Amino acid sequence: MMEPEQVKQLIEAGLDGSVAEVSGDGQHFQAVVVCPAFEGKPLLARHRLVNEAVKDQMDSGALHALSLTRLMTPAEWDQQKG
Repeated sequence: MMEPEQVKQLIEAGLDGSVAEVSGDGQHFQAVVVCPAFEGKPLLARHRLVNEAVKDQMDSGALHALSLTRLMTPAEWDQQKG
């Protein structure tokens, strides 16, 4: 069973410059990810980038479910907070 902090570390290690907020119960996780690599990319491409960062854990079954609730660039995050 994984902890939210482990999922956060996987995402941040797999996406340079990213910041992730992850919550969950050990099997089902929700994440908000802010990453400069999302710039100019549609939502589906952003999902694929995050999924690639956790692919090994998903394939092995260590990470069961990850819901990506918000995927934003730093500028989008700042605007949303604004």
